Amino acid sequence: MTSSGTCSLRPFLYTFRRFCCSSTNMFVTTSNSSSKFRSKIENGPTLQDFMKKACFIQEKPAEIQYENTEHEEIPTYIPDDQYMMGRVRKVYFETYGCQMNVNDTEIAWSFLQKKGYLRTGELAEVPVFACVLREKAEQTIWNRLKQLTALKKRRPKTHAPLKIGVLGCMAERLKAELLEREKLVDVLAGPDAYRDLPRLLYLAHSGQRASNVLLSLEETYADVMPVHQSGQGHSAFVSIMRGCNNMCSYCIVPFTRGRERSRPISSILEEVRLLSDQGVKEVTLLGQNVNSYRDTSEVQFCGSEPPRLSRGFAALCRPRPGGLRFADLLDRVSLVDPEMRVRFTSPHPKDFPDEVLHLIQERANICRQLHLPAQSGSSRVLQAMRRGYTRDAYLELVANIRKIIPGVSLSSDFIVGFCGETEEDHEQTLSLVKEVGYSVGFLFAYSMRKKTHAFHRLHDDVPAEVKQRRLEELITVFREEAARVNNRLIGSNQLVLVEGESKRSSQELCGRNEGNMKVIFPQQDVALQASVTHTAPIKPGDYVLVKITSASSQSLRGHVLSHTTLSSTGREQPQEHWDRQMAGC
Repeated sequence: MTSSGTCSLRPFLYTFRRFCCSSTNMFVTTSNSSSKFRSKIENGPTLQDFMKKACFIQEKPAEIQYENTEHEEIPTYIPDDQYMMGRVRKVYFETYGCQMNVNDTEIAWSFLQKKGYLRTGELAEVPVFACVLREKAEQTIWNRLKQLTALKKRRPKTHAPLKIGVLGCMAERLKAELLEREKLVDVLAGPDAYRDLPRLLYLAHSGQRASNVLLSLEETYADVMPVHQSGQGHSAFVSIMRGCNNMCSYCIVPFTRGRERSRPISSILEEVRLLSDQGVKEVTLLGQNVNSYRDTSEVQFCGSEPPRLSRGFAALCRPRPGGLRFADLLDRVSLVDPEMRVRFTSPHPKDFPDEVLHLIQERANICRQLHLPAQSGSSRVLQAMRRGYTRDAYLELVANIRKIIPGVSLSSDFIVGFCGETEEDHEQTLSLVKEVGYSVGFLFAYSMRKKTHAFHRLHDDVPAEVKQRRLEELITVFREEAARVNNRLIGSNQLVLVEGESKRSSQELCGRNEGNMKVIFPQQDVALQASVTHTAPIKPGDYVLVKITSASSQSLRGHVLSHTTLSSTGREQPQEHWDRQMAGC
């Protein structure tokens, strides 16, 4: 007992609830046989299991080493040799949906790798299957789970039994359907339960169905170094925060990933430095609302200064004051390695104060490419979506961005057929796309989700055939505008990070420019520098200067002028841009 009388009580209550939940799962999924029931009772947890740090009092075999025990509660009623059974087991991942799910896969694999699991790319070799998924891939996942369940039933008894798991958002949202009604999976783990995966898998291998989908107000996996699986090793995603506070009326994320919490800046910088040492040339800072980052992990970071939002924008949940903000993080990350590109996704338009925009313009290694999810071009629909801005405020932000960051490339998200959307609202969305001129778009027909504000308060009254027609119209306009934007780049020189061979020809290479547009060019030896005659082959991870000769709505083509570096490529300043524009007039 501590002096306050409560500090030791909270871990006790948390441990008690956790083990009670585990025990409940055992009883529900075990046999009705009374002998088995008595056996479970006799071999189950004792009072000592519920005492704080009791698992560390018992002496462990010398050959067993537990890592990060300060973050991990090891159930003492599970024998050590069985808890570490991953040393002889394999795991296979399939990942669906957004990039956050890819990052979740890397975190989950980090925990399993420490427990001795081996990762394989062949499903036939593996007794454990885990998939990480998201809403728009939902039907694909249901079909895939049914296929795997059929495979599981056909598996020869001489082989290790196949165990199927679902991780991430869908596990939290559809736990009842997955575990009880459909009975398609053995393991469910929500976005905040990856530390618990070894225990859940142990329970699954003992013949039970196991789940942990509790959301956390604190979990950021700050102490976990994700195991990056980048094929070429030249780019990586770094998670900086989890959850979302925006509460848009159509969005399920706050209910499946919880409230916003930011990873300490020291942990992020450590991971970025490690990636730089490994030769990674591009990092993307990742979060559900990445530019609302706020680190209050240290006392000196806390203060009373309120956050600065984009002009004309409002937040549904009042932003908390103090802490290191996104501009501070972006500044420090960009200084780790001047030859490492820095991107970030996915932001909210409300969190683009001028200080962030000026920093992007000043640093040559921060890409001049911004994702500005508009969702709709109608102020009336935006209000129903609870986005916190109007069409005019959004257009004012676009103008301010282009004034501070000349040559910036913009991308966006749009939803068609939202509750109450009229033909006039749809036309306003089409006109916004034409007015802004995006390079890339992510376009969706609205699909209502349970738990959301729209589900409880609004009516999904746009017919499916109308949604599909509006989506097709939006795609057509988007492609036309993207082609127009990309055609302006013909004749320009683009700095490209080489990714590898083109999918269509082994004689061509592809990479991405600063605007994240795919660039295709011939594979050949080129000059080491623009003014040097010595040549060298082009490899994945190289920066090259490409002169653009043709363009489409989805890619650029050109020929390589030379190898180059980020530091040797100048960046046009705003005043120079306007002077050139006026001279052209």
